[in-house]
Amino acid sequence: MNNLIARTPAPINEPVLSYAPGTPERASLKARLAAMRTEHVDIPAFVGGREVRTGTLFSVRPPHETSHELGTAHLVGEVEIKDAIESSVKARAEWAAMDWQDRAAIFLKAAELLAGPWRDTVNAATMLGQSKNAYQAEIDSACEMIDFFRFNVHYMQQIYGDQPNPSPGVWNRLQYRPLEGFVFAVTPFNFSSIQGNLPTAPALMGNAVVWKPATSSLLSAYWFYRLMEEAGLPPGVISMIPGRGSQVGKHVFGSPHFSGLHFTGSTGTFQHMWSTIASALPGYRSYPRIVGETGGKDFIVAHASCDAPAVATAIVRGAFEYQGQKCSAASRVYLPTSRWPEIRSLMEERLASVTMGPVEDFSNFMNAVIDKAAFDSITGYIDRAQQNPAVQVLHGGGYDDSEGYFIEPTVLLSSDPASETMCEEIFGPVVTIHLYDEAKYDEMLDVLDRTSPYALTGAVFAQDRAVIVRTANRLADNAGNFYINDKPTGAVVGQQPFGGARASGTNDKAGSYLNLVRWISARSVKENFNPPHQITYPFMQAE
Repeated sequence: MNNLIARTPAPINEPVLSYAPGTPERASLKARLAAMRTEHVDIPAFVGGREVRTGTLFSVRPPHETSHELGTAHLVGEVEIKDAIESSVKARAEWAAMDWQDRAAIFLKAAELLAGPWRDTVNAATMLGQSKNAYQAEIDSACEMIDFFRFNVHYMQQIYGDQPNPSPGVWNRLQYRPLEGFVFAVTPFNFSSIQGNLPTAPALMGNAVVWKPATSSLLSAYWFYRLMEEAGLPPGVISMIPGRGSQVGKHVFGSPHFSGLHFTGSTGTFQHMWSTIASALPGYRSYPRIVGETGGKDFIVAHASCDAPAVATAIVRGAFEYQGQKCSAASRVYLPTSRWPEIRSLMEERLASVTMGPVEDFSNFMNAVIDKAAFDSITGYIDRAQQNPAVQVLHGGGYDDSEGYFIEPTVLLSSDPASETMCEEIFGPVVTIHLYDEAKYDEMLDVLDRTSPYALTGAVFAQDRAVIVRTANRLADNAGNFYINDKPTGAVVGQQPFGGARASGTNDKAGSYLNLVRWISARSVKENFNPPHQITYPFMQAE
């Protein structure tokens, strides 16, 4: 008999381990990296809890060492996609009926497993498969994912506890049902935590999920699925189907049971999905929920009153951590001409210490970009910039794919605030700086606002409080995550819920209750303990 009303553990952010020389976590992670390099993982699809091997193989290789094969993944076809949809629809009933406290226990257990015995495995998989250094993997695949688990459970209890007012003789309740059907989660390569949160956030709220991970992050996706198995997630609640987006999407969006999309990826892909869903709308059992976080052209704007060393550090860290492959990465910078010599000197000093190479060498600040398509796209921007008379290459600009997809941290200076690299999302280690006359700061804010269709992240650096207030007000719609005297990356669950608007997505704020409420369908329940027996009302009585 489960007649208790539980209080879930108060969530706290998982401490970030340093991996400094001599620490036990450094030795442990290095040992796991060495072991996983020698393994060859056979990655199946997981459909209804079953391992499915199609024989249509995809080679999984480290972006920084493309000659080495870490494993092979089985890509799904029509049969497996339809089976995953059917399995999810069947799994929903039992999963939705499970007591919310038991669902919570599964995800709290997953957090403890990831914080302990699974930490090295998931971090090493992210490092090897997605070319992240130890620190970037730690803050992502370990700490942020643990935070998602713990805080989402907390937010779930908060949502379920929000109940309507009673009235005399009447008990009112609000039931938070999962969506009717299944949720489709489409996840990116760049954050293992996003890869984990997109299917598990809807699942926590009682939904069954069909999950298509990016083919370029299948090693960490595989180990994440195994983690959830060990935590006790029932078969079929999440089906993992590696495959080609167009083929998977055709069957998913064609199902009448499709009830929601949880997406992170490119703006173009998201808009195409939305259009596809709209055209299929009459065939769905309910209106699907659409949640997406897409592109960004994230900015740093510095006022003449700025702290120059802080600006220089923000540019280098914000633009080049994880090779600029963060949705929030600093990609365009607006600096006052009067402060430029000082900021440039400090920036170049910091850039001189940036090293690049394989993830196994912990001294490297940067590693490789994710794949050949990304390498070609990013280097194309660099090549075109070098041909533009309005653009000067201040640092970097070199690249080499003979052993891995390596691109130097590249800093461009553009006299034209509308040049290509000031406007378009590059998703790589390229940042463009534009200088402005400090007397025209407000005009520069107008230019900044017009330059890009995105509104994901941005940062202002100023010591003058009036300037900070003015900037924040002027750019109120320009960034879903706005930073004051800090780089525009590094949102933390429970501290800075993440998401943007305009062409950057639906701004449903992963890492907050705002995201979880998208995966529920409320039902109001009224119970009258003493219902009326007559049809007349007092006002109808005779004088």
